[in-house]
Amino acid sequence: QVQLVESGGGSVQAGGSLRLSCAASGYTYTSYSMAWFRQAPGKEREGVALIDNYGGTVYAASVKGRFTISRDNAKNALYLQMNSLKPEDTAMYSCAARKGWWSLLRPESFDSWGQGTQVTVSS
Repeated sequence: QVQLVESGGGSVQAGGSLRLSCAASGYTYTSYSMAWFRQAPGKEREGVALIDNYGGTVYAASVKGRFTISRDNAKNALYLQMNSLKPEDTAMYSCAARKGWWSLLRPESFDSWGQGTQVTVSS
């Protein structure tokens, strides 16, 4: 049973940084592609960044150059380093897992999800 638990969210001023973490358990972590998604109130869930099971990465255009996704396979952990945060980055951030190689940031393609962690960026 796949379990994902996010942490690291909080409130920060525009221009600040946060590092999100996702602890994974219950499956062979190295066999899965992982991603971060976010959802703001009244908006659809959108993909933020993806890292496949070989370490390849994909970013949404809105975060490219500001956010970095990484994974530590020894710790079964996923990270999202967020720099130069903007008010429009305010959302609930969730990590997601999908077995095998994958490269598309589509939420419907991921079958396991964490509960999420809130990120609030004030101007």
